[in-house]
Amino acid sequence: MKVQLSISMKKSIRKGFGFGLTSGIITTLGIIVGLAYGTNSKIAVLGGILVIAIADALSDSLGIHISEESNGIAKKEIWESTISTFVTKFIVALSFVVPVFLLSLVGAVIVSIIWGLSLIVGFSFYISKKNQIKSYKSVLEHLTIAILVIIITYYLGTWVSTFG
Repeated sequence: MKVQLSISMKKSIRKGFGFGLTSGIITTLGIIVGLAYGTNSKIAVLGGILVIAIADALSDSLGIHISEESNGIAKKEIWESTISTFVTKFIVALSFVVPVFLLSLVGAVIVSIIWGLSLIVGFSFYISKKNQIKSYKSVLEHLTIAILVIIITYYLGTWVSTFG
């Protein structure tokens, strides 16, 4: 028996959702890993997540807005992309607060990485099915980039911690 996943979304909303989801995951994981290993402080990590949820979500949504305007997209679609980018990034970033509140810092980092990579895998499958491409290629490409960000921010955080 084959299970059919059919999620229909307007192109403008899908664009904002995809951008907000991906940026929310990658940026928030980078902040979590970098700050956790750079400061060893839950307060710093929580502050970083909240800054991402507000400032970076606003920044990304403005970026999508201006990008869409420069491409001559209809005003309604521009605002749909803008709002879906902000809402998605805001919610995704805030979802990483839960493990930081509930677990030790190391536990929160591990759960956050698993959560973030799971979201990337799920959306990569959605994209590959929608575009009728092989799932493993999409998943592998997106996971590779996410894992590189995690590794780089880990080493960056560890390096910064040597200054204190």
